[in-house]
Amino acid sequence: MTVWVLGDQLYPDATPLQHDDHVLMIEAHAVGERMRYHPQKLALVFSAMRHFRDELRERGYDVTYIEAETFGDGLDEFYAAAPGTSLVLMDPPSHGAGDRFCELVESRGGELTVVENELFLTTPATFDAWAGDDDTYRQEHWYRHLRRETGILMGGEGVGDDEPAGGEWNYDDENRETPPDGWTPPEVPRFEPDESTREVLQFVESRYPDAWGSNEEFIWPVTREEAQQALSHFIEVRLAEFGPYQDAMVDGEWALNHSLLSAVLNLGLLHPSEVVEAAEDAYRSGDVPLNSVEGFVRQVIGWREFVRHVYRRAMPELAGANQLDQTESLPEAYWTGETDMHCLSEAVGHVYDHGYAHHIERLMVLSNFALVYGVDPAELNHWFHLGFVDAYHWVTTPNVVGMGSFGSPVLSSKPYASSGNYVNKMSDYCASCPYAVSKTTGEDACPFNALYWDFLKENENVLRGTGRMGLVYSHVDRKGDEEWTAIRERARDIRERGRAGTL
Repeated sequence: MTVWVLGDQLYPDATPLQHDDHVLMIEAHAVGERMRYHPQKLALVFSAMRHFRDELRERGYDVTYIEAETFGDGLDEFYAAAPGTSLVLMDPPSHGAGDRFCELVESRGGELTVVENELFLTTPATFDAWAGDDDTYRQEHWYRHLRRETGILMGGEGVGDDEPAGGEWNYDDENRETPPDGWTPPEVPRFEPDESTREVLQFVESRYPDAWGSNEEFIWPVTREEAQQALSHFIEVRLAEFGPYQDAMVDGEWALNHSLLSAVLNLGLLHPSEVVEAAEDAYRSGDVPLNSVEGFVRQVIGWREFVRHVYRRAMPELAGANQLDQTESLPEAYWTGETDMHCLSEAVGHVYDHGYAHHIERLMVLSNFALVYGVDPAELNHWFHLGFVDAYHWVTTPNVVGMGSFGSPVLSSKPYASSGNYVNKMSDYCASCPYAVSKTTGEDACPFNALYWDFLKENENVLRGTGRMGLVYSHVDRKGDEEWTAIRERARDIRERGRAGTL
């Protein structure tokens, strides 16, 4: 039997690789033309695959590595040389992928056995036993359940083994600070492209001329060894201040103290268990404060595991969910980065330059603006999917459609919509923005403000009775007709400017 390894399954200790020494890898180039993928995303996947191939060969594996237009073409070439070969594949997390690969193999006279995907901490059976017949899910409940089940960050000084370390489940109140004036974040770890990666970067540039984004500064780990170095750097250098500043945004800084590990986690170059273990060890040894470790662990075991299972259970309906009937196209600024809105220009610029923006930029700038602007959730999801180096359909769909766009109530009881006040509180962007965050109407008023109130008014029938929205609508009710007329006129003007690219 031959192990078929996909480009997001690059984990050398996976069980299938322990039982067979024949490996198939297919670098399918036409996949990169399905949308205008960021060139760094394409280069990262292709380079990591080629380096993994070389690592397996050094370990003694017989690797058949095929560069082809499509997976079907690659399988044609494989079966022409090895007719009837049986393959084993870890179940891909994206909806329907396993079934499609089975059809491709069987139509060529082969047999494909799909086995459990080991690149997560939890199995579908684990989540399904917890969730039962529910069709809406809350991350906090899952997070606490999983910590109890695994013992991660449980027990310790002053608490029982069945209680959370430090006595609290989360430290959000300590993790909403902004850095003081003069603060500089730690240097971003950079992994210089080797000859193989440089060849891939050149190939991507020539093969995908319509790719959206820059490949001028490629710094990502492409091997397991580099990924482990990136993990060590985060634990030793960045993690201590990660907690308090995890929600902060700073002018000119794209990485701050964030781990930058999501891409290599989603490729399989790191396993979530080793990432969580390293963070917990840093806390237990007294090197890193609990609030920082808990905030990071929550992202890995609470959120990453959670959205994988929500996606699995809510698809295919989740991909097209649009409970607010939003129909606007993305503003031109998401493609050009050209806007006077400082926060939006910064966030889009980070994605264009690096294929990355941290979670608050994703949720409270990029998604929040699209939400109050009225963007179709599927269109925003498409943009996230193509723009980020760590993006896959199973990642972006629950995050963008379910949470950021409130297209479905599957994982959130209220929309993550806000005025410009949130950005002003958590960043220094507004101080140098030509728009006034203190104003709702008028030519120089922050676009977030009028759009926010207009969004609440437009979607009142759906949102007024939604959990935790009572206080918000008490403010809506206090506005008079004249104020509403000015707000809605300003909102219409902003949308017209967004369509014209003059925002």
